Amino acid sequence: MEKIAWDESFSVGVRVLDAQHKQIVIMVNTLIEMNEAKVDSEIISDTLTKMTKYAIDHFEREEQYMLEYDYPEYSIQKKQHQEFKRKTVDFCMETMAHKVTVPTEIFSYLKLWWTNHILQEDMKYKKFFNERGLK
Repeated sequence: MEKIAWDESFSVGVRVLDAQHKQIVIMVNTLIEMNEAKVDSEIISDTLTKMTKYAIDHFEREEQYMLEYDYPEYSIQKKQHQEFKRKTVDFCMETMAHKVTVPTEIFSYLKLWWTNHILQEDMKYKKFFNERGLK
C-alpha cells in the first residue's frame, strides 16, 4: 500500500493543526510500512494505540477552536471524530481477538479516513478560521 504523501494541499492554514495532521500522517505511514506485520504484532498495537491517543488530543484541540470561534459545522466534525474513535476501538478489540485481516483493514481505513477527512472536511474550516485570524 502506498504511503500518504504530505504536501501543501493538506495545509488547513492553522499551524498547530497542520503540525498535528503531519504527525498523524507520519504515524499512519509508519503503520503502512508494516504491511507484512501480523495481527499479534506488538509494534502494530503500540503504534495504533499511540496514534489513537494523539488523534484524540488533536480532535480536542480542533473542537476547542471550533467552539471558540463558533464554527457552524462543529456538530458534523464532532460526529465524525466520534465515529473515528469508535472504529479505532473496534480495531483494537479485533486485534486483541487476533482477527487475521485486521492489519490490512487498519492500514486501509486510516489512510482513507485521514486523507479524506483532512482534504475534504477539515478544508471546510480553513477560510473560516483564517478570516477570524487563527493561523
